[in-house]
This record gives sequence, structure tokens and C-alpha cells, in this order.
Amino acid sequence: MTKEDKVLAILKDISKKTPGDLDESLFDSGLLDSFALTDLVASLEEKFGVKVADSDLRPRNFDSVNKIVAYVEKQGG
Repeated sequence: MTKEDKVLAILKDISKKTPGDLDESLFDSGLLDSFALTDLVASLEEKFGVKVADSDLRPRNFDSVNKIVAYVEKQGG
């Protein structure tokens, strides 16, 4: 399972939907909001073994599947 697939599975668990493409804005499309972001981050930390710093909890870091994967890779996950 690729990192993209894992992120898509997490998003489906949280929002019950998946984005149309990997660059789609998750916040503009309504798949994520500020409340769901905390669930997303907790799942990313668990599945990828990364720690998301409070200072990184910005929607722009998690606005698309590709941005999430890039963030996880940057954190060593």
C-alpha cells in the first residue's frame, strides 16, 4: 500500500469520502474542516509513526493528499 493509499484510507475513515484527485483542496471541497484536521493528524501520527508539531497544524500543510504525503515524508514517515 502506497503512502497515497494510506492517506486516502484515513480520509475515507474520517470524512466517509475521498477526493477526486490527489491535488484537490480537502478544505475547499468540504472533506476536511478544523475539527477533522485533529483526527487526521492523530491518524497520521499513528499510521506513519511521525509527530506533528503544534506549529505545523495549519490547513495549508494538509490541504491535499499530495501535501499530506509530502509532509509525512519530510517528517521521516
